[in-house]
Amino acid sequence: MAGDKLIIFDTTLRDGEQSPGIALNVVEKIEIADQLARLGVDVIEAGFPISSQGDFEAVEAIAKAVEGPTICGLARTNFADIDRAWEAVRHNDRSRIHVFLATSAIHMERKLRMTPDQVKAEAGAAVARAVGYTPDVEFSPEDATRSDVDFMCEVLQIAVDAGARTLNIPDTVGYTQPDEFGRLIAHIAETVRGPDDLVISVHCHNDLGLAVANSLSGLTNGARQVECTINGIGERAGNAAMEEIVMAVRTRDDVYGIKTDVDTSQLARTSRMVARMTGYPVQYNKAVVGRNAFAHEAGIHQHGVLTDKRTYEIMDAEAVGQSSEIVLGKHSGRHAFSDALEKMGLKVQGDTLNQAFIRFKELADRKVQITEADLEAIVSEELGSGDDAWQLVDLVVAGGTGKTPTAQVEVRRNGDRRIAVEEGDGMIDAACRALSAAVGIEARLVDFKVSSVTGETDALGDVTVQIDADGRRVSGRGVSTDVVEASARAYLSGLNKAVRISGILEDSPTAGETGP
Repeated sequence: MAGDKLIIFDTTLRDGEQSPGIALNVVEKIEIADQLARLGVDVIEAGFPISSQGDFEAVEAIAKAVEGPTICGLARTNFADIDRAWEAVRHNDRSRIHVFLATSAIHMERKLRMTPDQVKAEAGAAVARAVGYTPDVEFSPEDATRSDVDFMCEVLQIAVDAGARTLNIPDTVGYTQPDEFGRLIAHIAETVRGPDDLVISVHCHNDLGLAVANSLSGLTNGARQVECTINGIGERAGNAAMEEIVMAVRTRDDVYGIKTDVDTSQLARTSRMVARMTGYPVQYNKAVVGRNAFAHEAGIHQHGVLTDKRTYEIMDAEAVGQSSEIVLGKHSGRHAFSDALEKMGLKVQGDTLNQAFIRFKELADRKVQITEADLEAIVSEELGSGDDAWQLVDLVVAGGTGKTPTAQVEVRRNGDRRIAVEEGDGMIDAACRALSAAVGIEARLVDFKVSSVTGETDALGDVTVQIDADGRRVSGRGVSTDVVEASARAYLSGLNKAVRISGILEDSPTAGETGP
């Protein structure tokens, strides 16, 4: 029964659409089905035609419009269901009817209210009815993993004898465990007799988070069809995620030794389409198709990936339609920071690079994501500071209604550290006065402009100033998520230019109190 070809049976449009809150119209279903065909799935379970007129019309439209995959309609063992499924799928040259009937004691007693003998008789009659329409008939014993194994195998044998060519074993409620499910599939493969082309399929739900693991265990024990959905959507906790199944088989060919016809470069695109149309977002850390699936922020990981992607990526991002991304954040290291600057065309080295990296780390503690505009602003500020510039070490401001604004600053140049405290008309004015006192240069603010680097609420404030120092007019620029700090940095940048221009490098007697 087993071969080296894995049949991908996509049930996004049937089981996936049964997710609460999803209601796709005919146009949306056709668009998804077209994309599934481009993706290269083998079977599309387009819907449950008897369930509603809308579902019938959607399955019928897909059967007429979509070429390539087999188009499948779901049916209970009622003859009316089977007839309706055939009416919907008959327009396609490759059509399948999928018949299901529960075999677990709780389902037979509580839901079906049928005896085991009645279940066996109905299963055989239903499959025979479906085979009268098409030779491609699939049978599923619903709630298989909670069924009596011997009884279920009897029902499966009856289905095969009636003409079923695919036996799907559903873990309907996500109850089984990987080893247990693997043993069940192996037992069925050994017990049920059928033609050489008989296919054992698995359909696993994710109630315990094991849908993919159980499906893969089924494959290692003889299953050659997997029923799955894009992004793992479906009833309750969902189904096995197709993208994870496909990439597991592809990545670990040494384990599974089977192939699919899926064009993996279409996986991310298909994922995005389904997420958009269903309104079910993909979690950022979702395997294979999640936004962060190939993103690296930790410095150690970034260094490795920049050296050789294989150090931390077991799949090629481009192979699934994604891109490998170095995300600059508080965990990033100097290597990734320098690499990002080089890709932006910014050649920064030595002390300037060191200081820019310090500024970057300070900013990353405040801002979740650092953009290229942020990096450019930081580097631009540092390139204008020079090696002998005063650096802002600390800034503390205070003020409020009825209170005089005050600012305390600490600056450092080489081994010289200075602290100054001043009052002002506002916090920015107080900060500028304190900086003048600390550096030892009397200066006057002539022009002040503030803008944002990006548009988010945590955007960098970009401040440009002009100051008059001893009759010399110089400009300065500073950036920070805090406008007062950005203003202080801009003012200090201007003071540093004034120092360089005037050649004043000695301590000033007007400087404020010094720190240790």
